[in-house]
Amino acid sequence: MRPERQFRRGWVIMVIGGLRAASEGGLTGAMSPTIIVAGIGSGGEDHITLGVWRRLQETPRRYVRTASHPAVRKLTEHGLAFESFDHFYEQSDSFPDVYERIADELIRLAQADGQPLLYAVPGHPMVAERTVRLLSERCGGAGIRLEIVGGESFLDQAFIRLGFDPIEGFQLLDAADVKPSLLRPELHTVIAQVYDKFTASDVKLSLMERYPDDHPVTVGHALGVPGEERIETVPLHDLDRLEEYGNLTLVWLPKSGDPMLRNRSFDRLHEIVAILRSPEGCPWDREQTHRSIRKNFIEETYEAIEAIDNDDPVGMQEEFGDVLLQVMLHSQMEAENGTFDVYDVIQSLNEKLLFRHPHVFGETGAANAQEALASWERMKAEERRRKGLSERSSVLDGIPRDLPALMKAYALQKKAAKVGFDWAEIGPALDKVGEELRELREAVAAGKDKEEQALELGDLLFATVNVARFIGADPEEALARTNAKFSRRFAYIEEQLKKSGKTFGETNLEEMDRWWEEAKRKN
Repeated sequence: MRPERQFRRGWVIMVIGGLRAASEGGLTGAMSPTIIVAGIGSGGEDHITLGVWRRLQETPRRYVRTASHPAVRKLTEHGLAFESFDHFYEQSDSFPDVYERIADELIRLAQADGQPLLYAVPGHPMVAERTVRLLSERCGGAGIRLEIVGGESFLDQAFIRLGFDPIEGFQLLDAADVKPSLLRPELHTVIAQVYDKFTASDVKLSLMERYPDDHPVTVGHALGVPGEERIETVPLHDLDRLEEYGNLTLVWLPKSGDPMLRNRSFDRLHEIVAILRSPEGCPWDREQTHRSIRKNFIEETYEAIEAIDNDDPVGMQEEFGDVLLQVMLHSQMEAENGTFDVYDVIQSLNEKLLFRHPHVFGETGAANAQEALASWERMKAEERRRKGLSERSSVLDGIPRDLPALMKAYALQKKAAKVGFDWAEIGPALDKVGEELRELREAVAAGKDKEEQALELGDLLFATVNVARFIGADPEEALARTNAKFSRRFAYIEEQLKKSGKTFGETNLEEMDRWWEEAKRKN
């Protein structure tokens, strides 16, 4: 080899099979320590490329990530010595720890004597190989030249043996990182590295968030390896009940056009609302404005609250959907105006939640709910400062104008209490209720006009709300429960009237009060 060519060979970053390799050696003219990463295919010796086989023969220092791979047998049969890193699997608590230790050890070995070494990995080096990514990140800084030699990926056999074309829509997921948010039923989905039953169980639980319990899933093991290949389709709920899992096991869910699966996605909801508002959509929906459906938002919210109060899961499911529809419609109207869309709404909400919870997503902590609430308030103030918003002119600012009066009284008192405008204990608050009750009695007894009597009543209600705050009760919820209790007992009176064949005009307060007491005892 000519000297100048030898120099270039020591300096040039080699890319084999169209893949990237990194090197940060200097212009020294000397060969840098080299790690050659070679993919030995997804199965037996027929899956090793000729180029990889030659490199295996040419490089005397050979290491394999694991000897538990069909192609490794070919090395033994041809007298090619190697060392495996299987002992790291036995010594480590997690797969990430294994990969870290392998990468560190390879760098140490390469630096020890400067001689090239070959690291053989299953499949293709750039497909689901964490150790290769770690080497790509670290070799340059360690002065090591990294060369990556492509090989057949397990995906090649998956396409053949499972019989699907990835151009139809395809995603590859790591079993360790499967989340419901990543699942796209409209795509072929391959989940790799399903090592054992525990991993299969985690995958099953994530899939059940999007798919029915009996949805068919296909488990493939050692695809393309004669005598070892197994392909089995089972209901999703049985995924973790199969006996044999291992390094070569994957799970495949074919793409699906099932409307039920589509309708479980947020994107489908967004699509439907956009269609309803489009020129080809619903005439009524097209005509609506923020103002015209404002009342719908209020009504749907109260219906959702009713379902919550009734502890009605079926009702909650439906009513929460109706509330969400209002959010979608208002967001779609703004999207048509070019101001924002529902994804901007979601982004703003996510960023707000992350920012206002540094005790969860940051480095600060909160020992209890009170500390968490204090942290929330601090971050709200910081958020306003960063947005360049002026300081509130009043401590009482920020309470919605149209909040129901009982809830608004509660919010006003909480804000005032934060700056010390509050009693230290409940006694004076109870005394205030008595004082306001006396003033109401006096206004009524003196025959004052209805407006003044109403004002005295308002004072009494406001004082009562303050007592609710002291005992840790939400006055709106407390009154809602009393309303429900009254309705149940009054319904009992109506029931007794029907049983006795009477109407309200044919009974009296004494009889109704007796039934009222009966209802109290029964409840």
